[in-house]
Amino acid sequence: MKSFIGLLATIVLSVMILAFTQEPKKWVVPEKYQKMKNPVPSDEISVNIGKKMYDRHCLSCHGIAGKGNGIKAIKLDQTPGDFTTEAFRKQTDGAIFYKMTAGHKDMPSFKRRIPGNDDEIEGSFGKTGTAGDLVNYIRTLNKK
Repeated sequence: MKSFIGLLATIVLSVMILAFTQEPKKWVVPEKYQKMKNPVPSDEISVNIGKKMYDRHCLSCHGIAGKGNGIKAIKLDQTPGDFTTEAFRKQTDGAIFYKMTAGHKDMPSFKRRIPGNDDEIEGSFGKTGTAGDLVNYIRTLNKK
């Protein structure tokens, strides 16, 4: 019995060590999204539409200024992305679009919550009141 408990303890300890020492998986964006351009012009109308969408879908986790410090952030296993960082600014609009629609770990997929064509999500990128406007608004957070 002692050897069984010892073996079980060793297995549990090994699993815990592995869980804490493994590098988290990177959020890989497929090449076709890396190359996508935002077809929605970043004008005042688009940014205002995007802000309304942000307030509804993103604010609670990413916070008012987009720094990843929203009221729900503390409950997550992983800190939400900070939209004001240099690393974020370097991403293409298509990469941001992919991440918001695909989701990853604590970040849910918004494919069905952001209006657009769910079957061909790329088609929704350029429509008014969809991801293109949201990306345009998120880009303004980098300037504040």
